[in-house]
Amino acid sequence: MGMEISKKGEAAYRFVIKSEQGHPLLESVDFPDPAMAKDSVRKLQPEIQNPRCVERKTDHNGQFRFTLRDPEGAVLGHSQAYRSEAGMENGIKNTLNRIADWNSTF
Repeated sequence: MGMEISKKGEAAYRFVIKSEQGHPLLESVDFPDPAMAKDSVRKLQPEIQNPRCVERKTDHNGQFRFTLRDPEGAVLGHSQAYRSEAGMENGIKNTLNRIADWNSTF
């Protein structure tokens, strides 16, 4: 249940990374086909410990979010909103763990 690819509209696909309980942690940007979505995660795997892959933000409502970027800096996806910084950090940890073992879930 860790990651799912779904069709979004006529010509777009997205992956969603979910927690063990099935709650969405991160939703990707649109990809033209499912293979490109899988490849983006595959390319990210060796880089997930690189701090540049995760961008942390606080929105104008004081909620915390993070953005996942590939090694070239392109945005791959955005997290849900978190009420606390600790919650966001836990979301990041869970997201990176899911990416690390995507082969068993994708």
